[in-house]
Amino acid sequence: LHRQAEQMCRQLVRTQEEHKHLLQAAVEQAEGLEHSLRSAEAVLAERAAQLKDTQAQLSRNKLLIEDLREENRRFAMALQAAELKQKSTEEKNKLLEEQASALKQLIGKITPASLSG
Repeated sequence: LHRQAEQMCRQLVRTQEEHKHLLQAAVEQAEGLEHSLRSAEAVLAERAAQLKDTQAQLSRNKLLIEDLREENRRFAMALQAAELKQKSTEEKNKLLEEQASALKQLIGKITPASLSG
């Protein structure tokens, strides 16, 4: 009975040692997983910050594009107005050239008549 008790005691000690090793391995595995989780959380937080910065930059770019479109629209209107003014000026110049030519012809006709008179 005494020997049987010693065997049972040794068996119990071995079982306790095995459980102790298994528990230690489980603790180490849990610590590794916890470390991996913290690393993943840090990476995700960094990526989230980068995405937030990118989103802010995209919003600023969108506003700049809208401003540029408005400025482009104003420039197009100004160009159209300038083209209309240039066309009007060219028509006035043509009219003035025609009037100058007519006056030149008139002066050419009047001058010989006054010299001979």
